[in-house]
Amino acid sequence: MENVLALVNDFGLFHLEWGQAIMLIVGLILLYLAIVKQFEPLLLVPIGFGGILANLPDAGLALSAVENALHAAKPEVMSAFGSVLNIATDSAAEVKTALATATPTQLANIHLLAEEYQYSDGMLYLFYSIAIASGAGPLVIFMGVGAMTDFGPLLANPKTLFLGAAAQFGIFATVLGALGLSSMGLMDFSVAQAAAVGIIGGADGPTAIYVSSLLAPELLGAIAVAAYSYMALVPLIQPPIMRALTTESERQITMQQLRKVSKLEKICFPLLLLILIAMLLPSATPLLGMFCFGNLMRECGVVERLSDTAQNALINVVTIFLGLSVGSKLVADKFLQPQTIGILALGIVAFCIGTMAGVLMAKLMNRFANEKVNPLIGSAGVSAVPMAARVSNKVGLEANAQNFLLMHAMGPNVAGVIGSAVAAGVMIKYVIG
Repeated sequence: MENVLALVNDFGLFHLEWGQAIMLIVGLILLYLAIVKQFEPLLLVPIGFGGILANLPDAGLALSAVENALHAAKPEVMSAFGSVLNIATDSAAEVKTALATATPTQLANIHLLAEEYQYSDGMLYLFYSIAIASGAGPLVIFMGVGAMTDFGPLLANPKTLFLGAAAQFGIFATVLGALGLSSMGLMDFSVAQAAAVGIIGGADGPTAIYVSSLLAPELLGAIAVAAYSYMALVPLIQPPIMRALTTESERQITMQQLRKVSKLEKICFPLLLLILIAMLLPSATPLLGMFCFGNLMRECGVVERLSDTAQNALINVVTIFLGLSVGSKLVADKFLQPQTIGILALGIVAFCIGTMAGVLMAKLMNRFANEKVNPLIGSAGVSAVPMAARVSNKVGLEANAQNFLLMHAMGPNVAGVIGSAVAAGVMIKYVIG
């Protein structure tokens, strides 16, 4: 009978905490949005499922060996940890506090000790260490995005680069806003956290994950969920802003057909872009380097197998592990914080400011240019590729049934990808140094 009671007592259901229950519901909501509403399903399905796995009671899938040992809180294990940390205690709370100021050598010894007591790193923790903590996952994704990107529309109309640059204003405005809220005591964001939150405004998931993993890994889950959710909501968020900032006649502006871009131009552009940016801003090189490498594989025409792999098989495999890794950060004690609400609110503000800045830049350009651009393509400066360009085309067709803006909007859309990578480099440079 005692064995039966012990077995029943080990049921995870009896160890379910309210925070875990809430996060299980959040995971199910993400799956619902991905499957039923088709909001960024390629990312939200693994993120949502990873969030569910991370919050299963006593499974410890998102915890390191040391965290699993702390969760079990066995006195003999805590006492052994305490001896390494030079404190006499068998309390898990005291050990956890001491770990915050432990030296790298002590942390390494604690990890080895946890493994000696048969505790191991959780599956999702290992995924996170390999895919995100190392920085490899977002960089490989960027290579795949580069292999899928056509710089033709940007090269055919280079001035659209200014639209992509203007849309990044949302990133920097939100960083200042987050710091302002912190100074007023309404939120509690450090400079690094504010920079990580601001990058949501670029509407670029891999960049948001990469920057937050470096600057604010504790906020990664909330930032990634916000970034991909708002990317999925582009068709709902952008049109009202676009209509409010443009007149009917501006929306009806017809743009001339783009010139044909030569193969030589397409091959030279990623090389020149990388060298130029790397010389001016080395911290942007990892993201932009992988992006340009992927694009070069696409355009050079001699490595079609590699280009196809980067566009399809490789990016799909990495997306699975990247999504599960992000989901591992949706644990209750990290996600259910007041900061999460601030991240979601600031994220939507960043996105809206980026959209507004792109449209207003297009209107400003029209004051000085002989050949006018349709201001609607300015909203495509946020790097939600190609959804933002499709939204520009859709709103343009509503105003003029003969106005096909898709290829014109792809110019600022691609420029937005470059801009978000540069903005990420600026954040990393001035926060980390």
